[in-house]
Amino acid sequence: MKAKNTIRESRTDWGRLDAMSDSDIDVSDVAKLDKAFFERAQVRLPKRKSSISLRVDPDVLEWFKHQGRGYQTRINAVLKAYVHAHQH
Repeated sequence: MKAKNTIRESRTDWGRLDAMSDSDIDVSDVAKLDKAFFERAQVRLPKRKSSISLRVDPDVLEWFKHQGRGYQTRINAVLKAYVHAHQH
C-alpha cells in the first residue's frame, strides 16, 4: 500500500462492522458459485509493467513532475490513451 493511502483517516465505521454478525450482511446480490466454478477457476495475475529508459523533452518531464506524485503513471496513461485512439 502506498504511504499516501495509509495516512488518510478512514471514514469506515469499523465499530459497526465489528458488531455485525454474518446474518446481518445482505448477500442477496452475490452470485451463487458452485463446486464446478471453483474447479474451473484459474488464478490470473496482472501483467507486470516493463521498465524502460525513455528520452523526453525536459519541459514535458517537468510538466508531468509538476503535477505531483505518480507522474510516471500519468505518462503511462497518456501513452495508453494514444495507443487506444490510434488502433485500427
